[in-house]
Amino acid sequence: MKLFKNIFTKILFILSVSTPSCAEVNEIHTIPAETPSRSISPIDQQPPSTVTDKIIDAEDARFKGLKQWCEATTCSRSTFTVGLQPYGIAFDGENIWVSNQNSNSLTKLRPNNGAVLGTYVVGFYPMGVAFDGTYIWVANSGSNSVTKLRASDGTILDTYVVGFHPYGIVFDGVNIWVTNSGSNDVTKLRASDGAVLGTYAVGFNPRGVIFDGADIWVVNSNSNSVTKLRASDGTILSTYAVGWIPKWAAFDGANIWVTNYSSGTVTKLRASDGAVLGNYAVGIYPYGITFDGTNIWVTNAGSNTATKILAGDGTIVDTYTVGINPRGVTFDGSNVWVVNYDSNTVTKLQPIL
Repeated sequence: MKLFKNIFTKILFILSVSTPSCAEVNEIHTIPAETPSRSISPIDQQPPSTVTDKIIDAEDARFKGLKQWCEATTCSRSTFTVGLQPYGIAFDGENIWVSNQNSNSLTKLRPNNGAVLGTYVVGFYPMGVAFDGTYIWVANSGSNSVTKLRASDGTILDTYVVGFHPYGIVFDGVNIWVTNSGSNDVTKLRASDGAVLGTYAVGFNPRGVIFDGADIWVVNSNSNSVTKLRASDGTILSTYAVGWIPKWAAFDGANIWVTNYSSGTVTKLRASDGAVLGNYAVGIYPYGITFDGTNIWVTNAGSNTATKILAGDGTIVDTYTVGINPRGVTFDGSNVWVVNYDSNTVTKLQPIL
């Protein structure tokens, strides 16, 4: 009987140091461990105290990683409710404007606390939003039009007809440019009175559009390319291949950055000649993109994250969790704002020091 008790005690001791807990089993894919030889027991390889120390060290490493993740994401963000299925976003120098696709409206928020300052009804399925220095412009995809509002009080000044299913919109300092995804062209309007100055054919399903100080760049989602047009007269200067199903673009002062939705990458092109300077992997289904003066920010619709990239060399700085299915993104001079399409919210990411 005494012999049986001694054997039973030894078995319990071995199990206590060699069998991982449920939490450790679940984390085994994130904490690689050496596999001992089948002919030598872990107890024979090293003293029990060493095994226990390694388990504690692994748990400490997991806790440290979780703490760092929290400090880099949850602990540095705020979330504010807007309309149904928000899509586009813009900063007017004082306030944030968000287009609510399924509410047919724009929401105006105060940046410091996210307070809603007003909600303004526009056309059907509003998408891209732009600021021209005085007025807010929004592309109404379901109305084939753009609406012009006074930024100070949200008064609607007029609505102008453009092409089919407008998406992206940008201001070039004098005129408004709108991508018409259903017409495969872009419309140029005079900002002062909305007069149509020209319509120019580009690639298939144009979405994002950006101005680089001299030229207009249009993202052709179904052509896997971007088209460069001279802003003064709409002349097509060239078309450059990028990744699969590109969506939106940003300008960093020297280069054009394009999100490639189906490639999971962003492409960096030199604005002067369109040369590809790099392709950088980000999250799943990259969508919106903006520049904060130093970094490029990309929303990953399939990862529910935003990726921060150093514009100089494409180094991934960090990735932050946001809402569900993030789309548009903008910078207000201090903070980055992300539109969460399926959360009906916007997330404000504050500087990470």
